[in-house]
Amino acid sequence: MPKTVADIMTHNPIVVRPETPLKEAVQIIAERHISGLPVVDDAGKLVGIISETDLMWQETGVTPPAYIMFLDSVIYLQNPATYERDLHKVLGQTVGEVMSKKPITISPDKTVKEAAQLMHDRNVHRLPVLDSAGQVIGILTRGDIIRAMAAS
Repeated sequence: MPKTVADIMTHNPIVVRPETPLKEAVQIIAERHISGLPVVDDAGKLVGIISETDLMWQETGVTPPAYIMFLDSVIYLQNPATYERDLHKVLGQTVGEVMSKKPITISPDKTVKEAAQLMHDRNVHRLPVLDSAGQVIGILTRGDIIRAMAAS
């Protein structure tokens, strides 16, 4: 019988809230040697995920979009809305300002193979595991899948 997400996921993962100070999230990620945290609202529903990638924006900064001047007009060569979103990540002080919204999730009854395929197709490193009520009950990482492969 194929292994399921529930068999290999980390149960009861550490979660943070949107109002959690960024410094606190950084501490948790560094001290626990994890690469990301689910972000939940007061009801425990998933609202985002904060990862090392999101935190890297704080250090690397943001590059303004390329533009050209034509007559008296500015013509952006990239979407300025993307710049504004990235700028918000750089200046953010709370998890909610920096987190990635609408993370890709999985249910605990899916097979490990399905999870691995989803991670590969969507190029994600972790999947929050949600129960039927939308509560975070676990987290599945690429490392969990590799360990399961090694054990079989």
